[in-house]
Amino acid sequence: MNFEFTEEQTMLGESLARTLQRGSDLDALLELGVGTALLREEHGGFGGLGPDILQVFSTLGRAAAVTPFLDSLVLGAGILAEAGETELARAAASGEIRLAVALDEPGTRYDGTVKTSVQDGKLSGEKSLVTGADAATHFIVSAVDGLYLIEALADGVSLRAYPLMDGGRGAEISFAATPARRIGGLELLARPQAAAILAVCADALGVMERTVDLTIDYLKTRKQFGRPIGSFQALQHRFADLITEVEQARSAVWNLAGHLDTADRDRQVAATKVLVGKVARLVAEEAVQLHGGIGMTEEYELASLVRRLLAADARFGDSDAHLERFIALSAA
Repeated sequence: MNFEFTEEQTMLGESLARTLQRGSDLDALLELGVGTALLREEHGGFGGLGPDILQVFSTLGRAAAVTPFLDSLVLGAGILAEAGETELARAAASGEIRLAVALDEPGTRYDGTVKTSVQDGKLSGEKSLVTGADAATHFIVSAVDGLYLIEALADGVSLRAYPLMDGGRGAEISFAATPARRIGGLELLARPQAAAILAVCADALGVMERTVDLTIDYLKTRKQFGRPIGSFQALQHRFADLITEVEQARSAVWNLAGHLDTADRDRQVAATKVLVGKVARLVAEEAVQLHGGIGMTEEYELASLVRRLLAADARFGDSDAHLERFIALSAA
């Protein structure tokens, strides 16, 4: 397997990093071509493959950037593309519309239970933890008999938004006889959800890299007993173990990027989510320990990175849920 980016992917990553350093807004990122880089060529984009997703989201993670790209493009536009709704997928990639995907329901935990129903073209039900819902123009909603497209301002939509731990925003949504258009069956979720999990893992990898850089800078500058604390052997051993775990996570994410469109995709998705979730939590905990008291200070950059790493484990199923899935897939 090739663990290298192409020249075009490398240039995209470098341009994206520079744009993020300047503090540019969402429009600037879309003008850079990030949206079309996340859409496959057959759907009107110029990327959308595993390494493209890895490059974009690891770069976003290193910058701790909060964007709608995962939910609106990788997941939302990916579903529309799979459903043959190419024009809408392109509109999402260009920023003309913004999508939020409503799959989870109150009281469920990664089990995919769906109670939302549709009768005579009117959808009724409740959805929980819908990321980016308050900024969306359209919702893609799972129901008992498939996936439906709903305009955010349609009748019967009630939304309660709140901040999320990773810096984004989520919402609880109620639909009461809301006009909806069916776009396909639930099987359309398979590839977009796998791509979204790759994006979460790549983002977490970027956050880990930034956390490691922040930690090593602190170990070099913080002094105790007249010398940098990074010179103490006990802390060197802990930091070396941390680096080893991050490198394992990097290999796992690259491996998943290479298997995104293979027959063994689902098993690789589960294995990678297990490893990255565990390493993300370990990096968060060890970074706080190595920093000491300042690591728990809200004003310090590490605080937001730690929250983002912990949120990555929970998104689209935590390590325990994917371990069960991996065991079941391996036994099949």
